[in-house]
Amino acid sequence: MQGTPLVGRALWGRLLRNRSFVIGAALVLLMVVVALSADLLSPFDPLRSNVRARLAAPSAVHWFGTDHFGRDILSRVMIGARISLAIGAFTVVLAGIAGTLSGAIAGFFYHLDQPIMRIMDALMAFPSIVLAMVVSAVLGASLTNVVIALAIATTPHTARIVRASVLLEKEQEYVSAARSIGVGEMTILFKHVLRNAAGPLIVRLTYVFAIAVLAEAALSFVGAGPPPPAASFGSIIAQGRDFMREAPWITVFPGLAIIVCVLGLNLLGDGLRDVLDPRLKF
Repeated sequence: MQGTPLVGRALWGRLLRNRSFVIGAALVLLMVVVALSADLLSPFDPLRSNVRARLAAPSAVHWFGTDHFGRDILSRVMIGARISLAIGAFTVVLAGIAGTLSGAIAGFFYHLDQPIMRIMDALMAFPSIVLAMVVSAVLGASLTNVVIALAIATTPHTARIVRASVLLEKEQEYVSAARSIGVGEMTILFKHVLRNAAGPLIVRLTYVFAIAVLAEAALSFVGAGPPPPAASFGSIIAQGRDFMREAPWITVFPGLAIIVCVLGLNLLGDGLRDVLDPRLKF
């Protein structure tokens, strides 16, 4: 029992010494703080139009300029961070649950491996963004449907990663020992095998988060994302594409926000991979 806190402290020590993890965590934390505090930090109402300030360039009043309706871009980017991060977070939850369950069951129970993984292979036959666009178009444009579409698109790869980890873990001696003393199969799978196979899954979910943020921007750009007046990163960029020459700031600043968010998530995932993957410890 006393070893668990020591292991936890050692793990945190390795994480804090990893430059990628520290930088990535700082960038992600910055985006989360901005998203959660958008109502307090935003200088203007992101939905309020001001015709007199239409297409105003960045200035001391409007740091990121305004759009064609006179709405403050900084305020819209802050609110957009909340919507885009929420979509990414819910996608991670759904894809994590669906991918973990399907991959774990397929890897642990041989007779269920073929039917489950053939379904995953069928979904993986389509590029993720194309599959997400099709599902979103069928279900309709809404925040909930975008999350469902992105979760369906990212679940197959997650399931394959979990399955591979479970296939390795179920051959370990502790699984045979647990079976020899009468421990149930489901208990072995969810209490022991998945716990030891969690490292690759955690790393994968950080990349799913980044993929979801990018995919949401792509869906919104083609009109399959959250409907107006939702101000996600992708919808702000889509609304500014007709004003690229006279007002490039409408698309530049939300684009930079996407870069910061995705870069932070990727660095965070790289840091977690370096620490959690035993093959990279040396």
